[in-house]
Amino acid sequence: MSATLIGTSHGTDDAAGQAAVRALLDGVRAARPGLDVREAFVDVQQPEVGDVLAEAVRDAGTVRDAGAVRDAGAAAETSAEGPVAVVVPLLLSTGYHVRHDIAQAVAAVNAAGDGVAVAADPLGPHPLLVDILADRYAAAEAVHGPFRSDDAVVLAAAGSSVAAAATAVEEVASGLAQRLGRPVTPSYGAGAEPRVPDAVAAARATAAPGATVPGRVIVVSYLLAPGYFLDRVLEAGADVVTDPVAGPAGAEKADPRLVQVVLDRYDAAVSA
Repeated sequence: MSATLIGTSHGTDDAAGQAAVRALLDGVRAARPGLDVREAFVDVQQPEVGDVLAEAVRDAGTVRDAGAVRDAGAAAETSAEGPVAVVVPLLLSTGYHVRHDIAQAVAAVNAAGDGVAVAADPLGPHPLLVDILADRYAAAEAVHGPFRSDDAVVLAAAGSSVAAAATAVEEVASGLAQRLGRPVTPSYGAGAEPRVPDAVAAARATAAPGATVPGRVIVVSYLLAPGYFLDRVLEAGADVVTDPVAGPAGAEKADPRLVQVVLDRYDAAVSA
């Protein structure tokens, strides 16, 4: 029996953001038929990750116990194969929700002794995310371009006070800069500096200020889906803001590369 995948996002009141996360998990189900994929949240929405994880572990125990009736060795064999549930953070960087909310949920079910659960790494950094961001930039250029060499590019992430989160964002910004062949400045909605509005203002001040037509500021949204942080990015004063990682609002199907990132994290956690 494969471990249950619990896709755990932050949660949002934004209907488009909710739809994007559902589409992502539907994409995971389609890519891996037969895999039990469940949705959970660390904030705003229900059900909470701890409740979904506990239920998944209980369900796995019921299946394992039923198998043991048919085969006395089945329970030991299943336990030896690895975790019964994997929480995959649908978050682009580490931070409080990964290190506290998800970690506590996993520790609680493991302490109860009903089965083994593990947490996967967050989605980023990952080379496929850089590919997606480069495509979001290209899509924005197709509408608002061509972009000029004196335009400034800012990468906008949600942000966290956890230092490792900023390091991960900087890695993605570096990878995107290599792909685009131009500098990319990381910025954050919260928890780290520079904040997105400050980075936009600084970029505007240096974007060919003496030119007849000054350079523009392009913000690449390193945010999973529409929601609070994207709304704040749209208010930060940039000339162009790309679609988030999950794609434009209303997209019916998830980007298959993003689906693959989720499965990569799941597979790595199962085999660890």
